[in-house]
Amino acid sequence: MVAAYNPYDNVLRVVDNAARILGYQPGEYEAIKYPERELQVSIPVQMHDGSVKVFEGYRIQHSTSRGPAKGGIRYHWNVNKDEVRALAAWMTFKCAVVNIPYGGAKGGVVVDPEKLTSEELRHLTRRFTAMILPIIGPDKDIPAPDVGTNPEIMGWIMDTYSMMRGHCVPGVVTGKPVQIGGAPGRKEATGRGVVITTGNILAKHGMDIADATFAIQGMGNVGGTAARLLHERNARILGVGDVSGAVFNPDGLDITAIMAHLGEGKLLESHCAEGVRHITNGELLGLDVSVLIPAALENQINESNVGDIKTKFIVEGANGPTTVEADAQLEKMGVVVVPDILANAGGVVVSYFEWVQNIQSMSWTEADNNAKLTEIMNRSFNDVWDISHEKGVSLRTGAYLIAVKRVVEAKKNRGIWP
Repeated sequence: MVAAYNPYDNVLRVVDNAARILGYQPGEYEAIKYPERELQVSIPVQMHDGSVKVFEGYRIQHSTSRGPAKGGIRYHWNVNKDEVRALAAWMTFKCAVVNIPYGGAKGGVVVDPEKLTSEELRHLTRRFTAMILPIIGPDKDIPAPDVGTNPEIMGWIMDTYSMMRGHCVPGVVTGKPVQIGGAPGRKEATGRGVVITTGNILAKHGMDIADATFAIQGMGNVGGTAARLLHERNARILGVGDVSGAVFNPDGLDITAIMAHLGEGKLLESHCAEGVRHITNGELLGLDVSVLIPAALENQINESNVGDIKTKFIVEGANGPTTVEADAQLEKMGVVVVPDILANAGGVVVSYFEWVQNIQSMSWTEADNNAKLTEIMNRSFNDVWDISHEKGVSLRTGAYLIAVKRVVEAKKNRGIWP
């Protein structure tokens, strides 16, 4: 039986380890172990049948030492305060490792968005926005999409905030539709960043994407984009999975056909093709492939299944998909793990581009955004690679050495008020 898992405990353990290696005394980094602000709200919504249902929501700001808080809003039935705390902290360190001037935040609502009508979802979003409005804003805290949310929902948030302020404020949120100030390429940016990082880690080991085999857990925006972009680079993807299960073909899957199937609103459980076998998501994680990309939810690789892992490289597309215990075991097994705060940072990088364009009334092309994203992801990967080899530590520890130092030094330079 797997012990009760608190994702924020994971954060604290990794931070403590990085601070120890950096030689910090507890008083120098104690403040970053605690979220700066936590807001819990009740969200009443009049449902389609006339009844009123109250949903629970959160917005947690972990740190604003390096700039405004930044982080997505998640609509999921498993959302809880500890999860949102951990996601907010990961955002702080993610922004620090790619060196963009943001702190970290996260929001969430306990809801299954698939069970709401479009009107109910809009009412929920607008009321939630109104409830967290006192602590968000383009110079305070900028939300973005996450699991269960999308550009349309970000548009509703922007409109609600703008109506409450009396004028258009596109910079309050990123990941919104291009027609109202969204950045071209933002939707694909997280998955694109995963692919850029995958190419980097393979190149360091003398391999090319076209020479590798892949398994991808999660075929939402991140995993689906990564699968499509890898397929375009002639990668052989043997297995992919979604909430309904997974499919496997030892000769490689037809990703174009799978994306078309999913694009019709169907799940993988109903996908059939010659040579395709249906397997569980557990079996997917244990496939003998070059690269495993967990792009679903947290805690997917844990003590109960880490022994099944056969891949050479794990590139974390999701936030926190590997527990601390499993991570230590993977290192002993010789599996190279590229951590989430580096691998999936593409989304927040292009969100930063979107925010800059909004507050300065500028407009960049998708080619501009992709070129700048590639430059930042490559530079950040090399920074992490270099320090991990200099210190003789894992890539995860190397990423946290960079991130924790940047956050602690920012806090030191600002001092503790008053």
